Amino acid sequence: MTTTTPTTIDATGLRELIAAGRAPRMLDVRTPGEFEAAHIPGAYNVPLDLLREHRAELRGHLDEDVVLICRSGARAGQAGQALATVGLPNLKVLDGGMLAWQAAGAQVNQGKARWDLERQVRLVAGSIVLAAILGSVFVPGLKWVAAFIGAGLTFAALTNTCAMGMMLSKLPYNRGASCDLDTIVGQLRDGDRR
Repeated sequence: MTTTTPTTIDATGLRELIAAGRAPRMLDVRTPGEFEAAHIPGAYNVPLDLLREHRAELRGHLDEDVVLICRSGARAGQAGQALATVGLPNLKVLDGGMLAWQAAGAQVNQGKARWDLERQVRLVAGSIVLAAILGSVFVPGLKWVAAFIGAGLTFAALTNTCAMGMMLSKLPYNRGASCDLDTIVGQLRDGDRR
């Protein structure tokens, strides 16, 4: 089975498809918390970690054109690569993600405001580094905690992955009630869009 790299679609192109009644299956791979805060009408929330783990099961429920959505496009690109490994054709990534969609003035279902996962990572990483540096005045070895976090952020940038983000995405703040495979498969099967 060959894998292909997903192509991109811009906000204007996606808006035109939706307006013409040819809306593709839109999978938003952000956390349920991010999805509840704001999402494209008609999108399904399939968090990236769940999509990666169950891509073969999800493949059976995705037979048409699929557009993958996240905050900026990075997580959607990872989701596209994961789905491509199980032979899903017709994959596209929303270029620029929700940031580009909202900048284009496109319709969004708004919910309770929440912090994006990226902002949560900056808060946690910055707090750990600050605490480690301040604490190293009393316990000199704590400076290595700050170095470890700096190395982790460097690795995250070079590999376009983020272990801290993946851990934070599992916190109750970022999870929702509809975050299990059975619920998501039921929504995809029944066409229950949000």
